[in-house]
Amino acid sequence: MKVIHLGEAERYEPENGWMRASTCNERNISVEYFIKPRGHASPLHEHSQEQVCVVLKGKMRVKGVGGEESLLEPGDAAYFGAGEQHSIENALEEESIGIDIFVPGRSFDFWLKRKV
Repeated sequence: MKVIHLGEAERYEPENGWMRASTCNERNISVEYFIKPRGHASPLHEHSQEQVCVVLKGKMRVKGVGGEESLLEPGDAAYFGAGEQHSIENALEEESIGIDIFVPGRSFDFWLKRKV
């Protein structure tokens, strides 16, 4: 068993106020807890891992490259296949919190290494 307490997890801010913390960083799976500031949206992006995004607090709008979008509330989840372009936006004027699960695991510094 391996336990990672959120308060002790590796963390960084890819953009001001957008905090990400690594609560599991293994080869086969990784889990990132994140806080999105009001109105923040990740840029449209893709990665080689499958992803499940779960909303814990607030509301988030998920968008796909084909213009499809959906509003997620606490407890809702969105699945993105490997290589599927997507964006996740905080739909509120206050912070929203979620968890991203990646299979297989992805490098925690994805947003720092990403080329625009």
